[in-house]
Amino acid sequence: MAQGTVQVTHGSTSRWRRRSGEYATLTAALAVAGDGDVLSIAPGTYRENLVLHHAVTLRGPEGALGSVRIAPLDGVALTIRASAVVQDLYLEGQDRAAPALLVEDGSPELTDLRVSTRSAAGIEVRGAGARPLVRRCTVENPAGVGIAVLDGGGGVFEECEVVAAGQAGVSVRGGGRPRLERCRIHHATGAGIGVTGEGSGLEALGCEVYEIKGAGVQIAARATAVLTDCAVHRTSADGVTLDTDAVLTLAGCDIHDIPENAVDLRSRSVLTLSRTTVRRFGRNGLSVWDPGTRVVADACEIYDSTGDYPAVWISDGASASLDSCRVHDVPDALFVLDRGSRVDVVDSDLSQVRNTAVSVSDGATAQLDDCRIREAATGAWFRDHGSGGTLANCSIDSVQTGVIVTKGADPVLERCTVTSPAEAGFYVSAAGRGTFTACRVTGSAGFGFHVLDGCRTTLNRCHTERSARGGYEFAEDGPVAEDCTSDESGPRLAAHSASGAVAAGERAGIRTVAARQSPVAARSAAGPVPAQRPGDEADPAVDGSAAGRDSGAVLGQLDALVGLDSVKREVRALTDMIEVGRRRQQAGLKAASVRRHLVFTGSPGTGKTTVARLYGEILASLGVLERGHLVEVSRVDLVGEHIGSTAIRTQEAFERARGGVLFIDEAYALAPEDSGRDFGREAIDTLVKLMEDHRDAVVVIVAGYTAEMDRFLTVNPGVASRFSRTITFGDYGPEELLRIVEQQTEEHEYRLGEKTADALLTYFTDLPKGAAFGNGRTARQTFESMVERHAGRVAQLPEPSTDDLTLLFPEDLPDLPDLPAAAVVPVAPTPVT
Repeated sequence: MAQGTVQVTHGSTSRWRRRSGEYATLTAALAVAGDGDVLSIAPGTYRENLVLHHAVTLRGPEGALGSVRIAPLDGVALTIRASAVVQDLYLEGQDRAAPALLVEDGSPELTDLRVSTRSAAGIEVRGAGARPLVRRCTVENPAGVGIAVLDGGGGVFEECEVVAAGQAGVSVRGGGRPRLERCRIHHATGAGIGVTGEGSGLEALGCEVYEIKGAGVQIAARATAVLTDCAVHRTSADGVTLDTDAVLTLAGCDIHDIPENAVDLRSRSVLTLSRTTVRRFGRNGLSVWDPGTRVVADACEIYDSTGDYPAVWISDGASASLDSCRVHDVPDALFVLDRGSRVDVVDSDLSQVRNTAVSVSDGATAQLDDCRIREAATGAWFRDHGSGGTLANCSIDSVQTGVIVTKGADPVLERCTVTSPAEAGFYVSAAGRGTFTACRVTGSAGFGFHVLDGCRTTLNRCHTERSARGGYEFAEDGPVAEDCTSDESGPRLAAHSASGAVAAGERAGIRTVAARQSPVAARSAAGPVPAQRPGDEADPAVDGSAAGRDSGAVLGQLDALVGLDSVKREVRALTDMIEVGRRRQQAGLKAASVRRHLVFTGSPGTGKTTVARLYGEILASLGVLERGHLVEVSRVDLVGEHIGSTAIRTQEAFERARGGVLFIDEAYALAPEDSGRDFGREAIDTLVKLMEDHRDAVVVIVAGYTAEMDRFLTVNPGVASRFSRTITFGDYGPEELLRIVEQQTEEHEYRLGEKTADALLTYFTDLPKGAAFGNGRTARQTFESMVERHAGRVAQLPEPSTDDLTLLFPEDLPDLPDLPAAAVVPVAPTPVT
């Protein structure tokens, strides 16, 4: 488009002095124009660098935006140093070192401008005297900043839009303080809005920031900002970030669809939120770090996390205060960790939490007053030494466990109610402490208060009702309980004399201190004995059928097992070490330390469970274990579906095995190679801690395939040191499998006919030894198949004899399974020399 002409209408207070002129260039027109003059620009492209020194009006044809293009080859397209009026122009710039439009002074009015440029900035406001009013302007600058306000500049931007920016959409620094109203900033590379430096500030009302390759809003280095009724969404990084003494207020804002942290603040920054919604975020909704950093939130809602991270994260000495807030539909609600970190929550709702609603660890503090927690896996978990705080007048409903206290944590809970927990109302373990006053548990599917051995917990005026497994479960060194009551039938609380006998039943004013007692006595004093899980061995102390045998009888049974020669030698060597050690102690001599925890490696069906059971009996006969019973578990018995439940399940299994052997089959499944956030590691960590704290109470045997168990021993530094002896169970050979079938035959009153033994030997020799081979289990299954075939054959005889009913012949053998094609090994031809 060719350059047009410029008509200048000279304004004056006297009508007779008004006059007009027409000029070929804008520069010429501006040279003669003064304050109040109007420059009407004809359509065309003007390759000029314009500077406005007077309060003139510069306008293109109304309603024909884009028909007047100011497009110099370099430098600033339009510089304004007066309170001018500029309307309906299209500005272009090509200078990467300069803005397209620069406001240096005055209070100009800029309306309906389109800035499409590849400059350092689309619009730049610079200097303390620059205060433009910018309305309905659009900036497209894929090479630099959209709008820059710096060096004390200010102004108001109304209904403006940054449609593209190669850097920040809006950048404020050097003491700039603009106000944005109903603006849209999108498709920027960098921050959508960035405010940096002491004295810099921004106020935004009704604005929208979205489709940003970077953070949506970034406040840093002592800058301040206030955003009211704004939306930030669809960023590639955090939604809002604060760093280094930044101060931000969000009122009535909506931050959503953020792949990282919705709001992240650090280094003494301060964030105030009110009536603000945070939703659909990939990491934390609020991420708060460092001493002096704090968040104050009122009437806010945080929900619908799309990741696996806590909704609110407070660490490294930071603090947060939530009043009348809602946090829901998240993996975890509040995580506060590290000494000096603190969260205060008042009159708030935490609900539909997949894991833990409130987690306090590493010396942090949490204060919750009049809060409601519901539909969570764990209501609150105080994890370790130095962690504590207060829960007062809180209700916890429809959770797996109401409150967990572990590893020396010492919270105070007052007038809290837990309703319908699936596992326990309040659970204290691993030397956890805690003071519970006037707390209540109703409708627990497990225990009301479950306090494990060694936990120095105080209960005062607590009450339980309708707890399926008992109101109170106290271990040996139980808590102090005063004025606690329960509506469960039978004695739930019992005070013990020095001898351990029950001295008083449940009544008001009772002080309960559980004396040293057997696990069975402890359980019976606390409520009904839990039903065994599938796979658990019978508990002799529970069913009353225990019958102790001396070590010689048990070793005789071990020797009678088919094969396992190296296993028998290992077990005998261990037994001899323990026995000699016991005798040395009786003689007043030092006994060598014997690691009793074992690793059993080998294929299925090689007798690992049987040997573990006999090993427990041997240790009991030698006085090393109190009972010697076997509790067999696997991953499914130890690993829960949420944070906290795994530790509880592992501790419960350990308690069931107290005085005996805890046998963990396929233990390597607790540490899968692609574990990620798998809770199996939690089971391992809990188990290692329990083995250390109760080293003489339980013997732990872990079993599985050889290669997998080698990897298992490396997952935790404490695992290998706890299991110093590995016993390998080899596969059975054909002769040993034959002997197992012969034992089964004799036990069930059958006989092997002529040539049947030879046929069995051939059968076991030819049997594929792939992944499905079950060793002793295969031998038993073979015998069962022979019995079935024998029955089908003999049932056709009208009057079978005793020989017919007892003899098994080669034709009763099952068919060999087909060998998979992949297992066929081709024979290489003999090389010719």
